[in-house]
Amino acid sequence: MSYTTLALNIENHIAHIQLNRPAKLNTLIMEFWQEMVDAFAEIEKTASARVVVISSTGKHFTAGLDLNAFGNIASDMQSATDPARIREQMRNNVREMQESFTVIEKCRLPVLVAVQGGCIGGGVDLVSACDMRYCTEDAFFTIQEINIGMTADVGTLQRLPHLIPSGIVRELAYTGRRMMSAESKEVGLVNHVYEDADAMLSAVMDIAETIASKSPLAVHGTKEMLNYTRDHSVDDALNYMSVWQSGMFFSNDLFEAAKANAEKRKPVFDDLLPPRKLVRRQP
Repeated sequence: MSYTTLALNIENHIAHIQLNRPAKLNTLIMEFWQEMVDAFAEIEKTASARVVVISSTGKHFTAGLDLNAFGNIASDMQSATDPARIREQMRNNVREMQESFTVIEKCRLPVLVAVQGGCIGGGVDLVSACDMRYCTEDAFFTIQEINIGMTADVGTLQRLPHLIPSGIVRELAYTGRRMMSAESKEVGLVNHVYEDADAMLSAVMDIAETIASKSPLAVHGTKEMLNYTRDHSVDDALNYMSVWQSGMFFSNDLFEAAKANAEKRKPVFDDLLPPRKLVRRQP
């Protein structure tokens, strides 16, 4: 599949998505929102993919939403004959945009993101949905929406409080200030800060390779449990874990790992089966 705002490459079990409009600071135009959904659908059906890396091109990760691309929505709202109906339609529009980052969270593969320069507005929504975040020394994060008179609406306010202290989230969301790389590491938003983009991407790819070498079934189960635990009580999560393990424990991966350990070699695991699209169209 060809993309206009992204580049997708799947090689050595790593699916690499790159935001690919550096001349426009990787602003998020209309096409981006559909292409993120399409890219993750393509990754899901590619059985060899075991981990995802999202990076960007140019000076900045993304300058956020391209407001010019959404001019028609505001125009429609102003010209609507029934305000209630156009607002119901607006709700659907927001839900569609939310799904463009929810696919990251719902992806059964771990998703790592590498951020250079500015990560503004929708960029923060994007990275909040990823499993791990890494950045360069010149990186900064801004909840930009408050600066343009709106409430952040596609995931930042829902996911960021699970990643960093609530008081920090509120300060960023109320003030729209920049959080620089050192602070983002201090509060736990990013795992590591690198000198430059090349060093960062090289290190992130090494981490992705390590993840890709593990049992795909075990990695999938780990992400499933971590996400479930975040949203449920400890007791509910433990119960779900017991049900999951009753079905997944005695896998070929378990026996291959034990055999490889005994033979002092690296284990070789089969890919996961791609989801079967029984009632949904293929992208």
